[in-house]
Amino acid sequence: MVHENLIGAWKLLSHQFVATGTGESRDMFGIDPQGSLLISANMRMVVLITKSERQTTDDESALFNSVLAYAGQLRIEGKDRFITSIDVSWRPDWVGTEQTRQFSLDGDILTIMTQEMLHPIFSNQKARGILKFARA
Repeated sequence: MVHENLIGAWKLLSHQFVATGTGESRDMFGIDPQGSLLISANMRMVVLITKSERQTTDDESALFNSVLAYAGQLRIEGKDRFITSIDVSWRPDWVGTEQTRQFSLDGDILTIMTQEMLHPIFSNQKARGILKFARA
């Protein structure tokens, strides 16, 4: 079953956003982001991603702008889509929402794609996040 292959610990390899119209891509958290994705047997998901070059600073906004974290209950729809019901998030507006992602598994590499969204780094053009994880 597909969901059994998702269970476990995953280490982030890359986190990019790709502009839909142009194909231009940008690394969201630098070229060597740090991150983990954990999916439990009861389909609970926790993800934490940070920029690799984070440093302690008096400017707390810089720290907040260099992290992504959320958790919730995961459900699989079809062979290549999951939905997370978010119950805790670094973005308060995500709490109580559902986040839909497409995914593919190639051996021990998990690729997750976000839905298209207007993204500020591409002058509010539509873009999609692409995250790659290796089984830890």
